Amino acid sequence: MKNVNRQFQYLMGALLILMLGVTTPAFAEDAAESPKASEGFTKEEVLEKADSFFGETTAGLAKAIEKVFAEQGSPNAIIAGEEISAALGVGVRYGQGEVQRYSGEVLPIFWQGPSLGFDMGANASKVFTLVYHLDDMEQLMQRIPGVDGSFYVVAGVGVNYQQNGELILAPIRTGVGLRAGASVGYVHYSDKKSWIPF
Repeated sequence: MKNVNRQFQYLMGALLILMLGVTTPAFAEDAAESPKASEGFTKEEVLEKADSFFGETTAGLAKAIEKVFAEQGSPNAIIAGEEISAALGVGVRYGQGEVQRYSGEVLPIFWQGPSLGFDMGANASKVFTLVYHLDDMEQLMQRIPGVDGSFYVVAGVGVNYQQNGELILAPIRTGVGLRAGASVGYVHYSDKKSWIPF
């Protein structure tokens, strides 16, 4: 009887080890396939925030956000704010808003920088920026150059990429805000307002 019990225990132990060997890799694979889902805002959350910020989600805005998601995945921070820009061939832009991190932290943010405009004049616009790979706020407080050739327009909504190392920003502008957004040399982000654009 003791031998039967031992054999039963060995059999159960072997079966348990076999089950762990089969289920553990599958769980690890599932976790590896969807890290972004737990690390950043979902597309639905971003669309909801954009709708609240702009007043409505247009087809162009939805397509622009979908394009950024397809290229970059889920952002771990969002900057929502307003900016003014003026151009006479060469222009400047100033903006201010709030950074909302995926952790829930919300902080004020300011930005300014030179721009290359295509006409004369000035305008004010709303800017909704998706931020990627932001580990801490100090990482954002710097000059971040625009990426050449990254500007595109989808049904009246413009997006361009700014990047410094791993940090990537995708500012989204609508309507007249596109005027001086096509070619930005760099944008300097700061926790304090400054009127010096460089």
